[in-house]
Amino acid sequence: MDAQRTLRRQISCVGIGLHSGNKVNLSLKPAPADFGVRFRRTDLGDHEVPATVHNLAGIQLATGLSRNEVSVETVEHLLAALTSVGVDNVLVELNSPEVPIMDGSAAPFIYLKIVRPIAISRGDKRIALYPSDHFKVTYSISYDHPLLRHQSRTLTITEESFVEDVAPARTFTFLKDVEVMRQNGLALGGSLENAIVLGETGILNNALRFEDEFVRHKILDAIGDLALVGYPVIGHLVAHRAGHALHTEFATKILEETHSWRVVEAPIETVVPLPVGLKDPAPRLAN
Repeated sequence: MDAQRTLRRQISCVGIGLHSGNKVNLSLKPAPADFGVRFRRTDLGDHEVPATVHNLAGIQLATGLSRNEVSVETVEHLLAALTSVGVDNVLVELNSPEVPIMDGSAAPFIYLKIVRPIAISRGDKRIALYPSDHFKVTYSISYDHPLLRHQSRTLTITEESFVEDVAPARTFTFLKDVEVMRQNGLALGGSLENAIVLGETGILNNALRFEDEFVRHKILDAIGDLALVGYPVIGHLVAHRAGHALHTEFATKILEETHSWRVVEAPIETVVPLPVGLKDPAPRLAN
């Protein structure tokens, strides 16, 4: 029987939904083996939505899940944190349709190992997985903007590298797009406190956390969306200008191409132990 782990204890926070602008109470609770990651809407009679690609719902600047007419939005950053620092089973309770800013912690033993390449191309957008002994991400972005032309980054994703090199990277947008998004009911909770805003001549925020913070945030998005596969992945993810829609389409394709992967037990030396005296994590992840 494969060993599994969950959180040591409940962790709670209060935050703002990026697009709804609503205050959200969120708790991560320990869960039994084989429970998986499930979102529970306490404002709707405790209905649960498992975090799997089968429950994928709308993709509009964020990733959403829905089951039996119950939905939860902007799940990708929390899922990225959970899968990258390694969580098998957790109940995510929230009293609003949208996940606020936060992260979590724990560690799994079962992985989906890529043995043959899988790829999707849509015009100039591309995403692929190649065999590798580690989970590695290479991401490149390209924009027609004088302050953000091209960025590329390759990272081997471990608990340490995720926390240090990926988790702090904030979402970003262009000032010219903000009003359009708000007219469409999006980004109502966005501010310079949880997003990088690029104007025509400079960045409205005081400073970047990384010189290439933009592409690092795209890596964060891709990790969270790929978590919908249901297993941590061992493989090299290569993406160019992919975005949420292509990330989640790719997660579906991975599960369909069963000849391209196998489920394996992680070697014991690759398993990251649960930290002793786990502390409540600060809300470091920006939507």
